[in-house]
Amino acid sequence: MSSRPSALFVSCVCFAAMSLGLSADPLTKQQEIDFGRDVASRNLKGLATRSDGRLLPGPVFTDLTGPKIGDILWTLKPLGAERILLKSAQGVTDRVGSYRFLVGTGPEGKVQEVTLKPGETTYTVREVADVAETHAIALLPLPNGDLLIGTSPTAALYLYRNGTALARVPLPADSIFDFLPLPDGTVLAGTGNPGKIYRLDLAKLAKAGIIDGKVGCDTLLADHGVTLFGEIRDRNVRRIARLTDGAIIAGSSPKGNVYRFDATGGAPVFLQENRDAEVVDLLTQPDGSFYAAIVFTPGDTFRLAKSPDAKDDAKDILKEKDAPKSGFAGRSSVVRFPADGFPEPVIGKNGLSLYRLAQQGDSLLLTAGEQGDALGYDPVARRTLTYAGSASAQLNDIAPLAQDSFLILRNNAPGLAVLDFASAEPRSVETKRIDLGQPAELGALRFPRLRNLQLDQLTVEASTNQGSDELEGWTPWTGLKLRDDAFQLDTLRGRYVRYRISLPQAAADFQVDKPAQYFRPQNRRPVLADFRIFPPNQGLIPAPEQPGNVVSTLGQLLFPNQRELKGDAPDKAKGSFLGSQVVPQTGVQIIYWNVTDPDGDSLAYTFSIRADSAKEWTDLAVQITDGYVQFDTSSLAEGLYLTRLTVAEQAPRPAAQRISYTFETDNLLVDHTPPVITDTKVARADGNLVVTVSGRDALSLLEGVEFVLNNGVRDIVLHPVDGLLDGREESFRLELPEARASGATSVEVILYDQSGNTVSRRLSLK
Repeated sequence: MSSRPSALFVSCVCFAAMSLGLSADPLTKQQEIDFGRDVASRNLKGLATRSDGRLLPGPVFTDLTGPKIGDILWTLKPLGAERILLKSAQGVTDRVGSYRFLVGTGPEGKVQEVTLKPGETTYTVREVADVAETHAIALLPLPNGDLLIGTSPTAALYLYRNGTALARVPLPADSIFDFLPLPDGTVLAGTGNPGKIYRLDLAKLAKAGIIDGKVGCDTLLADHGVTLFGEIRDRNVRRIARLTDGAIIAGSSPKGNVYRFDATGGAPVFLQENRDAEVVDLLTQPDGSFYAAIVFTPGDTFRLAKSPDAKDDAKDILKEKDAPKSGFAGRSSVVRFPADGFPEPVIGKNGLSLYRLAQQGDSLLLTAGEQGDALGYDPVARRTLTYAGSASAQLNDIAPLAQDSFLILRNNAPGLAVLDFASAEPRSVETKRIDLGQPAELGALRFPRLRNLQLDQLTVEASTNQGSDELEGWTPWTGLKLRDDAFQLDTLRGRYVRYRISLPQAAADFQVDKPAQYFRPQNRRPVLADFRIFPPNQGLIPAPEQPGNVVSTLGQLLFPNQRELKGDAPDKAKGSFLGSQVVPQTGVQIIYWNVTDPDGDSLAYTFSIRADSAKEWTDLAVQITDGYVQFDTSSLAEGLYLTRLTVAEQAPRPAAQRISYTFETDNLLVDHTPPVITDTKVARADGNLVVTVSGRDALSLLEGVEFVLNNGVRDIVLHPVDGLLDGREESFRLELPEARASGATSVEVILYDQSGNTVSRRLSLK
């Protein structure tokens, strides 16, 4: 079998190389719309975006209305559903009549019971507990109907029964952050400052009564059913969870470490060490693995109030953490900890603060702060999803509601919402402001592929803006028409654009790939970057242009619009030209220019001159593509000439769209008459030969004098006697040591003007 390449293979390679040049600097640009990047969570309705840029079916986010629950809503715990019996001709059936949840609040230190009915968007509120501390942060409804409450800024344990405080036991800490019920009926409590975990015997705790103040050590708590389970060196135990093998895992702050304790407690082992972070949630899996949501931030952004006097510290810190005006400077990560293996980050988000993790089928559901984002993660496809989010800044907690819906706790502004994955409402999405890079005329918006969906099922609207303001200056939403399998409108212009896409209510199990917006940028005027009139009497021998590359590179394929990556780039041709030779040539004048076009257009140049006293222009070069012209001045009359350079765009830009612009360039002086030597002096003084030459010129400034002695010594003086070379009449002086002038009997002096003309005279040195 021969290894020689076939003719077909060679032809394909050559065609690929040639076609690369055809795509150079197209006048039509395109901007890919990445739904995963260009859509905010709060602008989704019934849709989800995926990290690969696609649009998918998603949940509907609905804000609920009802009485005020509190200024800060810390935690949400389900109490269960109340079922009702319905009698009909077909028999007796039961269904859910209402759902009840508990909400821990601040800074009033109240626990509220929220009740909502299926299908309704309102709720009712009933106060079930009011603790002395300002914040009820941790809640645990118990199977017998009792309620366990953990508080801050004093870590107090409350046991409520039938709306009355049965027991209050203060712990030697500032805050109680989390509760974890265990199979043996005891409960673990995680505290902050210091970071400890206590085991609670509920039977003993119920008999403790109301203990005021704050307990100073752990040994005094044993009689009240509180014993130390374990402790960490980091300040706060923020979250605790139990694995399938009975081990306890804990997440901390402000370092953000993850620990593992034996089922019986004791000293922990590190599962992961971090810095400047907070473990905001832990979610265990049936296979023994778990996920940890970790927020990384510089400084102490997440630390809660540490003194009972700082009543509103927690509220202020919550606002600081996610206030949209200042922005969140940190990042968030979700890390998977396998049962037998090393931790593996699966999600990373900059500028976003995660709050909670929940299970939604086989996927993860995440809520976050900064822009009220709701997110998902598909562990099989290993892709992140963005769901419909809230106008509130933070989504602090999640609780399952019905089979495919969740109740969401939100803050700034506080309230409740439902995230429903089974809703059949119309689906829509609005993109963020998309920057086209410069003002442009919009063409077609093309969708490369739709799965289980037809183009005519989409409704697309667009709005444009010449300014970058998110709210001001936008044109009204304009519907795009479906034409030639694309959405377009003939008169849509702007620097920034945003889109609104609506899908029918019945659409399901579909995917919308990333569309491309085609546009023609504003045709900008060429810029004259450099213009030079060379000294006369010099000719240019242009260097040959380097041949273009016949083999394409990966960089050319990846970045076809970047000139510097192309073998046939204009910059490379320019580099070859700058290597051209310049040689003496009497009567020849070189003029060079460099014109840049911001849009990469091909340009042609016309260079013209006219005498200062004349009216007609003479074209010395017409529609050339070179950046220079050289011509013979011997046929031109002496005097000052005005110059101009006309730059005109060429194909492939259509003739009707081409810009032509004339630049008024530098004046050209044509001078054929040599200067005149008006006086010469030869003297000897202080061991030097001193020769002085004075002269003048009618048109040009003088340049200098060359002195040639007949003993072979040659010298040039360019600096005049008066110190300034700025006139048409100057004097130049040579001071030559007698030793160098030894044997010389004469000197030839040659006076130059700046137009290259000369006059000479021989002087005797005797």
